[in-house]
Amino acid sequence: MSEGPEVTRAARLILGLRRQGVTDPRVLAAMEAVDRSVFVHPHFLDQAWEDQALPIDCAQTISQPFIVGLMTQALKVEPRHRVLEIGTGSGYQCAVLSRLARYVYSVERYRSLLREAEERLRHLGIDNVITRHGDGGLGWPEQAPFDRIMVTAAAPGEPRDLLTQLKPGGVLVAPVGRGSVQMLHRYTAEDDGSYRRESLCEVRFVPLVEGKASEDG
Repeated sequence: MSEGPEVTRAARLILGLRRQGVTDPRVLAAMEAVDRSVFVHPHFLDQAWEDQALPIDCAQTISQPFIVGLMTQALKVEPRHRVLEIGTGSGYQCAVLSRLARYVYSVERYRSLLREAEERLRHLGIDNVITRHGDGGLGWPEQAPFDRIMVTAAAPGEPRDLLTQLKPGGVLVAPVGRGSVQMLHRYTAEDDGSYRRESLCEVRFVPLVEGKASEDG
């Protein structure tokens, strides 16, 4: 990122995230390195470095940076990990994960969102992301098992299909709930096939919808 006002705004955002509890230096460095303005709708460019969610196409959102940082920190991604992301959206969360993991596999139900996200990732020179147009609730069985899974839409209940795609010791972070406010859960896969669940905080996400979108918009 070149010197100028955007650097100052990015640094101010990162400082704010640290004050709110996002303290993992690798996560903060990844978020500072990814230019959020690339992923924001042109109508909201002046708010690109604000700590707030913003609308994108197909009635979806680009998540609040604090939530991106919180979920990424909770996922505990290591450099050799293969990570599955459910809900590519704008591609912002995917870009952050790409700086922490070996590979990121990302599934999006809206084809138009996926095309735009792929173009942004190419623009930034990110080449360790593999994308798929599909039903995120089903995961990506052909590429399983994964070290880490992140779900960026609210599952109505425990995401069983996705949990089966974790390696032993793997971690899945997902918002779970049917209402406008959900609980962010972290699941850890045990060696005996069971899962340990931790409740982290309340969040607000768009719902995880079954199937591919029949049409975009």
